[in-house]
Amino acid sequence: MYAITIPEPGGPEALVWAQVPDPVPGEGEVLVEVVASAVNRADLLQRQGFYDPPPGSSPYPGLECSGRIAALGPGVSGWSVGDEVCALLTGGGYAEKVVVPAGQLLPVPGGVDLVTAASLPETTSTVWSNVFMIAHLRPGETLLLHGGASGIGTMAIQLAKAVGARVAVTAGSPQKLARCAELGADILIDYREQDFVQELRKATDGAGADVILDIIGAKYLDRNVKALAVNGRLAIIGMQGGVKGEINLSALMKKRAAITATTLRARPLGEKAAIVSAVREHVWPLISTGRVRPVVDRVVPMAEAAEAHRALEAGDHVGKILLTTG
Repeated sequence: MYAITIPEPGGPEALVWAQVPDPVPGEGEVLVEVVASAVNRADLLQRQGFYDPPPGSSPYPGLECSGRIAALGPGVSGWSVGDEVCALLTGGGYAEKVVVPAGQLLPVPGGVDLVTAASLPETTSTVWSNVFMIAHLRPGETLLLHGGASGIGTMAIQLAKAVGARVAVTAGSPQKLARCAELGADILIDYREQDFVQELRKATDGAGADVILDIIGAKYLDRNVKALAVNGRLAIIGMQGGVKGEINLSALMKKRAAITATTLRARPLGEKAAIVSAVREHVWPLISTGRVRPVVDRVVPMAEAAEAHRALEAGDHVGKILLTTG
């Protein structure tokens, strides 16, 4: 098969479409013929040499895919060869074939084509596990999303609105904020021109956000704490703004607030399977009925993955960037 390899870490040009051995499914695994994958920030870090795959996983980038089951490994039940699926991966999505633990498979939801389905597993799993399973966003609460026009942001806006929450977003242009508003965002903050702490306080009568989903990390840490409401929950899922920051613990304690920080890739198989199961139960019906829809910015041939990486780094996209094998 062919896959995107990284002979040496570097810029987008480091991605090389090359012939590699076919993977073979082991106990509890299935082999998927990949139709599409999606580009995530973690893929950029892996290309640059900063985010190695966990031991024993595929060396190729790609944390989600869609396709058709080509073979079943020993001990797999409930799936058949030919089933159209999408999957949460530890790696290997930038390839013509990938091996997936059966617990990380999802059926393609109703109303979604097979290519577009590749945009869903990582995004829905990240949002549902952090915003709902960990931070417990409830109806009537306010959620602040940094990067509202990203793949994570566009999905989180819709899921939060579906459960009856109020949504505030930050984004870097009026055009991106307009797209967030179309998806249901209530409070629109241009982070290049406005202070999100002040704007959020104005919009919430000084209360702040009950839950914040943050992709920035250290750069926003102190300001995120200031933006939290009493009993607020800050969920950090990215480090685009650095890895080391300082906070005022007194301010955190006075608000009785909590901070969590998670990654999805390195979690044990059982935890990933539980998240995927929860996504199938709670998110898939919303997608199948059209209340929540995937947002895809563009589709690029997988052999031209470097172009997709440049597009993600440029930051002018809204939603997900997909790669197709066909």
